[in-house]
Amino acid sequence: MILKLMALLQVRSASKVYQSDAGPVSALREVSLSLDSGEFVALVGRSGCGKSTMLNLCGAMDFPSSGEILIDGASTLDRSDADLTRLRREKVGFVFQSFQLLHTLTVIENVELPLLLGRRNGARNTASERLDWVGLKDLASRLPHQLSGGQQQRVAIARALVHNPRLLLADEPTGNLDSLTGAAVIALLRRVAAELGTAVLMATHSADSAAAADRILHMRDGRVVD
Repeated sequence: MILKLMALLQVRSASKVYQSDAGPVSALREVSLSLDSGEFVALVGRSGCGKSTMLNLCGAMDFPSSGEILIDGASTLDRSDADLTRLRREKVGFVFQSFQLLHTLTVIENVELPLLLGRRNGARNTASERLDWVGLKDLASRLPHQLSGGQQQRVAIARALVHNPRLLLADEPTGNLDSLTGAAVIALLRRVAAELGTAVLMATHSADSAAAADRILHMRDGRVVD
């Protein structure tokens, strides 16, 4: 008998309700999904449909009002702040539309920062290897403002991967890029899944970006509709 391995990411009937002056607002409604290692999945839907909320829950940056999120078999519920910080630093990488690079740090300093915060040895060498993997090792000493948008996003991806996460979450990673540059970034995310075995969950408005994924999940009004 062949046993199926546990999915890397499991979302079990997750709902999220925020309180506002006008009353409770349901951002997610009973969402369930899973990702295997090496799988590239796109979340597609209009602004306000719950994509970013879903990514925040999957990255243990926020918590469901009901239901459960498991990353590599570990629930994000009922854990101390220290445990959650460790979970994110060891298991999860984040890529954002606005790159979120520190503009006073060089490229390699940006990439090695997560390792320094985690007090890991060999941070500079590991950062250099990741920059080489995304094709930017020669730009290690530059500052972010000296790079193109596409180069900045590749640096951000290198930073997100520098600690070898099991899960990569990308929130509109091509939103600030032209179509050609965006396509190159999507190709890099496919490499992340295929070559590193990392599970990639991407939120996007772009049909072209979503088409490159292994699976597309459409969201509407806080639900996955297919």
